[in-house]
Amino acid sequence: MGALVITAGVRSGRFGDRHLTVRSQRPLLIGVVVGLVVAALAVLVVFGAPMVMVACVAVMLATLAVVGPITLWWKVSFHTAVSAGSVVMLAEVLPPVWVYAVGAVVVAAIGWSRVALADHTAGQVVAGGAAGAGASWVTLAVLL
Repeated sequence: MGALVITAGVRSGRFGDRHLTVRSQRPLLIGVVVGLVVAALAVLVVFGAPMVMVACVAVMLATLAVVGPITLWWKVSFHTAVSAGSVVMLAEVLPPVWVYAVGAVVVAAIGWSRVALADHTAGQVVAGGAAGAGASWVTLAVLL
């Protein structure tokens, strides 16, 4: 969903590029994505979705709450935040040893690609991964 919002923002001129290199443009994107996640969470709760689904969307909101403010002054990697958070979520419903083993490789590959593409520094990638995994772990510990 975020990619669609970014593409629409670039086409309309609200965003200068798909990387949102202009920091002043980031709050708009974060606000739109937060609104979409809150709407999805409300739909799940209203229609009685299983708690694990509600928790997964709550993890998205928690990750945005942690990474969003940071990226206003430092371009932390949302890609590694989301991938690391997804690994933690999957470990709740699948055998955790395998999820963490495979997930670590996937998150590392995503992080490496972000640095190789010169979109982030190694520190921004590590910070994103830690923030995403941490937000997921805390949210799931509270909700499940």
